[in-house]
Amino acid sequence: MTAQWWKGLSKDQQEALIALDPAGLGKSDGLPAEVRDEANRTVLSEARAQYQRERDAIPPEPTKFRHLGPNTEAYTDEWLAWHHKYENQAKQLDKALAGMDNIEKRFERTGTKNLPEAYLIGFDPFANSDGRVIIANGNPDTADHTAVYVPGSKTDIRSINDELDKSETLWRESSSLRPNDSVSTITWFDYNAPRSVKPMIEHDVLPEAMFDDQAAEGAPRLRQFLDGNAAAHESATGEKGHSTLIGHSYGTTVIGDAAKVDPPYHGGQAHDPLPVDDVMTVASPGVQAKSPGDMGLDPKHFWAMASPDDSVPGWGKTAGLGEDRIVPSDPEFGANIMTTDTEGHSGYWDYKDNEASKSLTNQAGVIVGEYDEVGLKQEAHE
Repeated sequence: MTAQWWKGLSKDQQEALIALDPAGLGKSDGLPAEVRDEANRTVLSEARAQYQRERDAIPPEPTKFRHLGPNTEAYTDEWLAWHHKYENQAKQLDKALAGMDNIEKRFERTGTKNLPEAYLIGFDPFANSDGRVIIANGNPDTADHTAVYVPGSKTDIRSINDELDKSETLWRESSSLRPNDSVSTITWFDYNAPRSVKPMIEHDVLPEAMFDDQAAEGAPRLRQFLDGNAAAHESATGEKGHSTLIGHSYGTTVIGDAAKVDPPYHGGQAHDPLPVDDVMTVASPGVQAKSPGDMGLDPKHFWAMASPDDSVPGWGKTAGLGEDRIVPSDPEFGANIMTTDTEGHSGYWDYKDNEASKSLTNQAGVIVGEYDEVGLKQEAHE
């Protein structure tokens, strides 16, 4: 195991490896969070400077159109030349730089409203199609309670700040429920999130979110991360700790597929269940299963919520992401169905009248194992 291998190295050997190959260590699941954070911050700093130099070297975009007459325009020769030579590179660099700005803004938020140190566990602006960002609030290796949050469709490195905010909100509310316990919440974004959820958007005749392709492709990486995270925690503390896996929207479909991936990460049915204590789905369009048992999970520790006005679960049934058109928030799925008091598809982390919503406190209750505090519409059945 990676965690044990690292533990067996001398301090000098560890420091030499960090200096020699920060990118390789930064993406190695199972290494201590502190090591990955140090390595990835080095990669981030060097990449930020390099990409800014490359972006500054691209000439400014020329005037795009020239007027030929009333209501008649044509592309300028200068713009066409710039477009063919530089536009794609400029867009990629702008996207990468915006994502790195989001990460650095999270570093700056440390201490705000008692927000703990950030650990950059994964980073690559050009990984997948939309980048890789894995950030923990607090050290997951030593936390009493750890939650891994998987965002849904249309997430990319440019918009990751919205997802980091959800994870930070979960940390604050979970910590407030158990102030004497340590909590770590992790935003895990390491898959190609669907770019479209409606027809004819982004040139997709059929929306990408209708299909399982991106979830199946990203599931082995999620499974490998969870296994590595569990191993790093046990190596650091000698204990497993309490862990929760949370998915929002299409992120729950990724979780469903991860439950079917075996530890060698090459696909197939899982020989071992996911290495977490609780699984929570928020506004799930389907997990490619019709019960927790189909995922090798205990119904008593499977939690689901969906606002009555959220159309995504119903859309998921139509799209076929739910096995036999069953989604986790359906009574027949057999999960603990949690109450909600928020609206829309992204309101589950909202505050109401400056107080945490029940939708939010229910999630926090699961994260810290305060199950009696979680409001239920229906308890799970065997």
